[in-house]
Amino acid sequence: MTQPHAAPEPPAAGTQGGTALALTPLDELHRHLSTRLAGAARAWLDQALDEAAAHPGTHGPISVWELRLAEAGRRCGADHADAARVLILHAAHADADALTRVYSQGTAAERRAVLHALPHLVPGPDALPLVEDALRTNDTSLLAAAVGPYAARHLTPHHWRHAVLKCLFTGVPLDEVADLERRAHGDAELARMLGDYAAERSAAGRPVPEDLHRVLALTEPGPTRHSAADPHGKES
Repeated sequence: MTQPHAAPEPPAAGTQGGTALALTPLDELHRHLSTRLAGAARAWLDQALDEAAAHPGTHGPISVWELRLAEAGRRCGADHADAARVLILHAAHADADALTRVYSQGTAAERRAVLHALPHLVPGPDALPLVEDALRTNDTSLLAAAVGPYAARHLTPHHWRHAVLKCLFTGVPLDEVADLERRAHGDAELARMLGDYAAERSAAGRPVPEDLHRVLALTEPGPTRHSAADPHGKES
């Protein structure tokens, strides 16, 4: 389903991580991708989407749309493969069980696409184990995809705080964390954790990430601006 909100610009060529794929309405993402794919790649994508819509769900050991997920990088190019996979997953009406299967059996690129697709396909917290698994890795593209709007909506405060710290540990920009301002606002425990981390870095003679100071300022109590990063306005 498409998201009823003002989305950021669709991801530019060459970008695979971050929250843009998760926040862009799918019809807009499809139009954006169609204008950038060459004729053969565009025809392949249209066929893949038609096949997924005609044969959704699971059929045999592996469904035809799952094979198309594996082909997307070769057919559409690395710059556009994530977006193509998100569209195929949506056309196939992939539910939490199907997404879990694709994630567990897929490559890192296919796992990243599943994470981008979560807010488009899973309304509740059923797919949180996939986010939590990605947050245990050190793959920065998976981490950036994991901290999108689905995580902002459903991660518990404890797990969300640790996701923010994990981004700081691994160098994932906190701009990738969806709805950062709302979730960090007035969070005294997050402020404590950030302060401890900054003190440890300083004591070891290591620089404190600039992002840490920015999110630390967000934890202060007081009025906060409306955040467009959470289109649903739901607390986690």
